[in-house]
Amino acid sequence: MPIVDMRSRPTFLHKFFGGAPDTPEYGVVRWLNGRVGGREIDHFTRGMTVEGFSAEMDGAGIDVAVMVARSVPGVRIANDDLATVARHNSKRLVGIASVDPVELGRDAAVAEARRAVTELGFKGVNLDAGFYGEAMRADDERLMPLYELCQELGVPAFVMSGPTTPDLRLNDPLAVDRVAKTFPKLPLVCCHGFYPNVAEMVTVAFRNENVFVSPDMYTFAPGGGLYVEAANSFMRDQFLFGSSFPFRPMRQGVEDFRQLGLSEDALDAALWRNANRLLGLGLGA
Repeated sequence: MPIVDMRSRPTFLHKFFGGAPDTPEYGVVRWLNGRVGGREIDHFTRGMTVEGFSAEMDGAGIDVAVMVARSVPGVRIANDDLATVARHNSKRLVGIASVDPVELGRDAAVAEARRAVTELGFKGVNLDAGFYGEAMRADDERLMPLYELCQELGVPAFVMSGPTTPDLRLNDPLAVDRVAKTFPKLPLVCCHGFYPNVAEMVTVAFRNENVFVSPDMYTFAPGGGLYVEAANSFMRDQFLFGSSFPFRPMRQGVEDFRQLGLSEDALDAALWRNANRLLGLGLGA
């Protein structure tokens, strides 16, 4: 079956991803790989070029890598730069735009998100609510115009929150519930699955079929089994695989995911069918 990796970033995109040896960020990438159970700590060094990144995909059997950019203080990745990477192979490398409404202001952020989707060809818009200069919950009013735009354009909004959120009080899946009810036609992809608030995240997905759960590397963290239990039940069509490269090895991510105990149907859905439907990738046609 095809495999779609819903959270993957080439190492060279930014020093935050380990692209600059002998820097504190490089050390953090190594530390986090060990913290989340990576068996090969230095695997990310092979992603320093597009060719190296693509070779890692090949070695893991990954057909499509969804590259989720970031635009927060300290990690600014221009949408145009990400688009340049995607153009190396637009069928395998899919870009997700990022905008910072605090830095840009509401109108400019909406305009940039629209440009990224309609002109650069990105498949969605990423919002790092808890990581902006003025940190916020996922249901903050300053984000509502961006959600509205995504619903208008027919692309999902990616919302990232998890245990690295600077203020853990903002790592709140219940905020996603409000957004899902406000924009019932908008798919919401919850990157990092709002871990460790797994039960709350699963409950929000139960209530809202437009909420997709992509715990990526935290699928394998203590308590992550509840994601799997839900995916074998009501959440089958809302669960997504993500390696979280460069913070966890691609191949190990695929291998570990296959050993989670997902049913055949749930595994098939999570590895590619849900992503294929969500992003219109045209796989399996």
